[in-house]
Amino acid sequence: MKIRTAYVSVTALAAALSFSLPAFAQAGAGAALPDGEIVVTATRNETLASKTPVALTAVSGDALLSAGVTNPTSLGEQVPNLSIDRNNGLQITIRGVSSSDGTEKGDPSAAFMADGIYIARPQVQEVSFFDVQRVEVLRGPQGTLFGRNTTAGLVNIITNKPKLGEFNGSIDATYGNFDTQQLTGVINVPVSQGIAIRAAANYDRRDNYLVAGPNWNARLDPFKKNFSGRLSALFDLGSGELVLRGDYSAIKGTGYNTVPVSNFYADYQTTGVDPLYIANGSSSAEKRTLNAPFSGPIGSDNSTWGIQADLSYDLGPVTLNYLGSYREFKRHEDGAFLVDGGGATIANPYDGSYWQNSQELRFSTNGDGPIKAQAGIYYFKEKSAIASYLLGFLTPTPGATGYAFGVEQDPTIAESWAGFGQLTYSITPSLRLTGGIRYSHDNKSRIGQFVQCGTIACGQPTDLSTPNIAHRKFSKTTWRIGADYDVNDRTLLYGVIATGYKAGGFNDGCEQGTNSGCTVPAGALYYNPETLTSYEAGLKTRFMNNAVRLNASAFHYDYKSIQLSQFSDTLCGTPCRVTTNASSAKIDGVELEGVIMPVATSKFDFSFSWLNARYGSFIPAPGFDWSGKKLDRSPTFVVTAGYMQTFNLANGGNVQAGVRTRLSDDYRLASLSTVNQFRVPSNTRTDLLLTYNAPDNRWYLQGFVRNVENSIVVTAAQTGIFASAQLADPRTYGVRAGVNF
Repeated sequence: MKIRTAYVSVTALAAALSFSLPAFAQAGAGAALPDGEIVVTATRNETLASKTPVALTAVSGDALLSAGVTNPTSLGEQVPNLSIDRNNGLQITIRGVSSSDGTEKGDPSAAFMADGIYIARPQVQEVSFFDVQRVEVLRGPQGTLFGRNTTAGLVNIITNKPKLGEFNGSIDATYGNFDTQQLTGVINVPVSQGIAIRAAANYDRRDNYLVAGPNWNARLDPFKKNFSGRLSALFDLGSGELVLRGDYSAIKGTGYNTVPVSNFYADYQTTGVDPLYIANGSSSAEKRTLNAPFSGPIGSDNSTWGIQADLSYDLGPVTLNYLGSYREFKRHEDGAFLVDGGGATIANPYDGSYWQNSQELRFSTNGDGPIKAQAGIYYFKEKSAIASYLLGFLTPTPGATGYAFGVEQDPTIAESWAGFGQLTYSITPSLRLTGGIRYSHDNKSRIGQFVQCGTIACGQPTDLSTPNIAHRKFSKTTWRIGADYDVNDRTLLYGVIATGYKAGGFNDGCEQGTNSGCTVPAGALYYNPETLTSYEAGLKTRFMNNAVRLNASAFHYDYKSIQLSQFSDTLCGTPCRVTTNASSAKIDGVELEGVIMPVATSKFDFSFSWLNARYGSFIPAPGFDWSGKKLDRSPTFVVTAGYMQTFNLANGGNVQAGVRTRLSDDYRLASLSTVNQFRVPSNTRTDLLLTYNAPDNRWYLQGFVRNVENSIVVTAAQTGIFASAQLADPRTYGVRAGVNF
C-alpha cells in the first residue's frame, strides 16, 4: 500500500509538471549535450541520465573538481542515501544495505567498480580516484546486468579515455592541513589518426587525523602516502573501438584510524544495554586521541596493479562488447588491535597476496526497431593467500607457544560465473516494458590452519595447529521487470521490481566431525546467501526552460537472510570475524534530488532522503528480539543543500563561491557480541569553496574548507575483546590549483 501511494503521488506530480512547460529535446548521437545533461552507462549502453529508468546519481569529473571532491568518501555529500566509510578499506552503504566484512572471504553488498570492472578488495578501491570522467552511483539491486554483489547497488568510477586527435594535459595540486599533499598530472597524445594514448599519475599523502597520547609511542604519520599511475590506449577500429588500460599503485602509510570506544561511549560491554554516548562535551582533539600503550611497528607497504581491455565492435545487427581484466594485490602490514577498549594493544602483522580474473562477453541489438536486447556471459575468480598473527595475545612471552597466534590460509578461492539477458520492448514510442534475468553460480573454498607458535616463523616442534577448512557452492536466479513512460519529452516515469543476491560463505574453523581438530557445528560455520526484492517507482523531469531539474523515487525492500559481520571471541576460541544471518528486514524510502538554475551564474542543488530501514524478524541471541530495530548506517532523514554563485569578470575569467551542507539524523551501529546498538548522534557537515577560473579555463586557484563544524562522527564501533571505534574526517582546509595545456 505504501508503494502504491508513493507511485500515485509521483504520477500526479509528473502530470502537474507536464502542462504548459517548454519542450526539452533529447540530444541525438554526436550532438552537443543540453546544459546539465550527462551520459551514463547504467543500462550497459550509453543513455542520457534523465532518460534512464534507474535510480542513479551521476557526477561529472568537472563537477567533482568544482565541489572539491578528491576521494570516494566524500561522495555521500553528493548522492542521496549513500555513505562510504573507511573500515578496513572502503565500506559502502546504500539505502541501509551494507557489509562490514572486508576480509578475503567476505563480500560487499554494494559493488565498487573501476571502468566497469568489479574491484574485490576494499583496501585498493580508493587509489583509482584520479583523472575521473564521471562517477555513477546506482541505488537498488543491479543483479541482472551487473550481477556480482550488487544487492545494495554499485559505485562505478569511469576514468577518462584517450581522445583522438588531441594533444593536451593538465596538472592539479593541493596542499592542506594535516600536511595534505595531492598532485595529479595528465597528458593525452595522438599517435595517429586512429590511435591515442593517455597517461595519468597521482600522488596522495596526508598525516593522521588521530592525536597520539603519551602512552602511544608508535608512529601515526603519514596516514597515507600513495603513488598511482594509469596508462591507457584507444584504437579506432572503424566499426568499433578498443581501449586498453594498465595501472599500478604503491599504497603506503600507517592507515590507522582506530580509537578506544571509551572516547565516545560508556557502558558498552553490558549485554543487552545500548552504550551511552558521552562525547557531546568533548573537544575534537579529545575525541581523536589515541592513548593506548603501544610502541611496536605500524604501517603498510602494499601495491596493486591491473590490466584491462574494453572492446566494442559493431557487427551490423548486434554490437559485441568484451570487458576483461586481470589484477593483483600484494599486502604487507604491521597493524595493531586495541584490547578491551584501549587498555592494551596487540601487534597484528599481516601478509597477503591476491589476484582476480574478470571476463565478460556481451551482445546487444542495434537498429531502430521496437526491441532492444542484450545478453552475455560473465566469469570471475579471485584467489588469495594470507598470514595474519596476533603477537602476545595468548602468552606475552616471546618464544613461548601461543605468543604468535594467527591464521594461515592458502588458498582462499571465490569463483563465479553467470549468464544474463535483458530485453526492452517499446509498446509505443513513449511506453516501454523491460524484463531481465540472470543465473549466477558461486563456488567458495578455503584451506588453512590456526596456529599457536613461539614466533611467526612457526617452525618449532611445540608449535600447534588446527585446520581451518571449508567449501560451499551457491546458485541463484535474479530478475528484473519494469516499465517506463515518457509523459512528454521532459518527463520520465518508471516503475521496476528487481531482485538482488549475494552468495553465502563460511566463518573461520572447520565443520565438526569432518577432520581431526574440527569442532565448529555446521550451523555456526556456514552462513546463507542474502537476497533482496525491490519495488520502486520514480520520476525524472525538468521544466522552466530546464532551469529546474528534479528526480524523485519511492521504494520498498523485502530483505532476507541479511549477512551481519563483526569480531567475536566465542566461535573460534579467539577473536575472529564471524558472519551470521538475520532473518529479514523491511526498508521503505523516499528520495528527492534537484538542481535549480534561475540564471546561468546561480546554481542551487538539494537532496532529501527519508529511510525506514528496520529488522523484520531477528533474534540475535536467546531472549533478545530485535524486530523493528533500525539497520546499521540508516539515518531516517538526510538533507543536503548546496549553492554556487559565479561572478563573471571583465577579462573573461570568473570567480565561483560555493557552500554545501549536509544534515544527517542519528543512526545505529550493531554490536552482536553484546547484543546492543551504538547510537551515532545527528550531525551537520558544511563545506566552503572559493575558486578563481582564468579565461578559457587555462588555470584555476581554489581555497576550501571541509567540515566547517569540525564534526567528529563515529563510522564504525564494536564491543568485545577488541572494543574500538573509527572516525570520519575532521575539519580540513587548504588550497588547490591547476593548469590545463
